[in-house]
Amino acid sequence: MSITTLDSTDVAILDLLQHNAELSNKELSYKLNKAIATIHERVKRLKEQGYIKRIVAILDNKKIDRSLIAFSHVLLNDHTATTLDAFELEVSKFPEVMECLQMTGTFDFILRIATRDMEAYRLFYRNKLAALPNITTVQSFFVLSETKSETAYPLF
Repeated sequence: MSITTLDSTDVAILDLLQHNAELSNKELSYKLNKAIATIHERVKRLKEQGYIKRIVAILDNKKIDRSLIAFSHVLLNDHTATTLDAFELEVSKFPEVMECLQMTGTFDFILRIATRDMEAYRLFYRNKLAALPNITTVQSFFVLSETKSETAYPLF
């Protein structure tokens, strides 16, 4: 399945919902000039087919005391499937890790980590991340400011 297999109404629903997931089926039906039942069935199908993975509220990290954001590049000393899988499994358990991306290039993974402050990051690094086996290097970069942060993909 890909976006090319969807019709224009499905794509429009996805576009509207990813900009505002609070839109009701009634509001979607009004914006798209379709029956509410039609919109309901299409949204249900888009969820079942995995186009909509989940509907969430995006919080302001500063207001919830998670103002320090780090991007940590991790290099493992072993690249077997077992080691890679074990790293992904363990790092996914840490609530501080917001994203874990396996990469090409110099480092194996990039982690987006959110903590209260530098001391909380230090404790996370020392007691959790650095305690994992098979880590050779961790290089962290800290966000100074955020100019743009999007969650919506361009569909048109």
